[in-house]
Amino acid sequence: MDSAVLTTELREQFDTFTAGKWDQATLESHQTRKLRDTVAHVRHNSPFYRERLAGLTPEAIAALTVDDLADLPFTTKEDLRNAQFDILSRPVSEAWVFYETTGTTGAATPCPRTNTDSINNNSVLTSYYGDVLEPHAHGRVVGISGPSELHATGDTFGDVCRNLGYTVAKMWPHSPVVGFDRALEVMRLLPMTALFCTPGMAMRLAQKAIDAGLRPRIDFPLDLLLLTGELMSPSLLDNISLLWDAEVRNVLYASQEASVLAAATSDGALRTAPLINLYEVVDPDTLAAAVPDANGVRHGELVVTNLYLGAKPLIRYRTGDLVRMHPPGAGAAVPAPALEVVGRVHDRLLLNGRLVNGYDLENLLLSQVRGYRDYQITVDRDDSGADRLSLLLRADPANDRPTLERTVQLCREELGTGLNIRFGVPGEVTGTGAMVSWKAARVVDLRAQRSSEDEAADRVAAARL
Repeated sequence: MDSAVLTTELREQFDTFTAGKWDQATLESHQTRKLRDTVAHVRHNSPFYRERLAGLTPEAIAALTVDDLADLPFTTKEDLRNAQFDILSRPVSEAWVFYETTGTTGAATPCPRTNTDSINNNSVLTSYYGDVLEPHAHGRVVGISGPSELHATGDTFGDVCRNLGYTVAKMWPHSPVVGFDRALEVMRLLPMTALFCTPGMAMRLAQKAIDAGLRPRIDFPLDLLLLTGELMSPSLLDNISLLWDAEVRNVLYASQEASVLAAATSDGALRTAPLINLYEVVDPDTLAAAVPDANGVRHGELVVTNLYLGAKPLIRYRTGDLVRMHPPGAGAAVPAPALEVVGRVHDRLLLNGRLVNGYDLENLLLSQVRGYRDYQITVDRDDSGADRLSLLLRADPANDRPTLERTVQLCREELGTGLNIRFGVPGEVTGTGAMVSWKAARVVDLRAQRSSEDEAADRVAAARL
């Protein structure tokens, strides 16, 4: 389809969908048609899926419905690493840009994007972000800080900001050419009023500003921080808001492999994009569909199927991420489920018999303290064999003793685990979360042998020194 025609079609679809003019039957009809098109597309064009879906006849594909999704096989991260270019449904020469995963914890996998890929994903963000950015529209200059030149961050947010009429400055503080000093100078010079970055980068920039004798809350015009790429608990977001005296948003849940999966809306939620993806939530151990709780919330591993005919549509892709998927509810800015991303399946910690995800642990330990520019958690055992935690904060020890004592008490009440709070400098490894994982960056688990991800985080950190 011609790019201009596709753009117009998607804009009209998102305008009517976000306005609440699609009923469930309309959405399901759209998803069913797109599912059939996508499965036929990958079955015909992708060497990997041609083999994986060999048993599907054209007649079976033409009869597929969204209720039949569970009959299709999963796709895993290991499949992507092993298949490499065979996963693609279009040759790289038909893409407009080539990206790849970082390759820090395994073989990098190719992630080329065609115009179809970019238009579908950027249409979601353009539609959802309009009302998020509009209250800050006057004089908006938006900075974009991403992990690498081969990552989609800069192009994606750049195109979306251009669609919405904002000036963009792309800067990579970890680049040896730019560096933190120049990045801070650019932020003040422009002046930069909004910034897309990771939570770790937001805290690192605040620390580097303080090191340079600057005051983040006063000497910078930032009034909006748009965060993505790492685990983000409400406690962490509140702290970053305090550091910069700015509004802070968790604006995107996406992956290099599967593209945009959920985006911020004006009601403060991350909402799914059901016009371009199908979503499942499964038990990460049994792979059975998650059963909604009394409030209709499903908790488990997110599985996604892309619904557009791009370079690399994925069928039932296991993201490896744990989520809580909430029904839209009354008053939702967009009539789509809301997602809380609570950490990777492999990042859960067993503490005195309780399995805890990263989101809830971070939110608990940081719920009472403010003003820190970095943090790290250590897990070990006391002489009795009980697990215990230590929280290291990079901050002026200005949090009063009752606040710290309340944090220790909450940890004991919620997790049955002792906690010690210290002040100091965690080190460069905490800045590797977006490149490796929250656990490798934020947790030192002295109870277990170091993992390959721990070693990968150390390598990334060493390269930045």
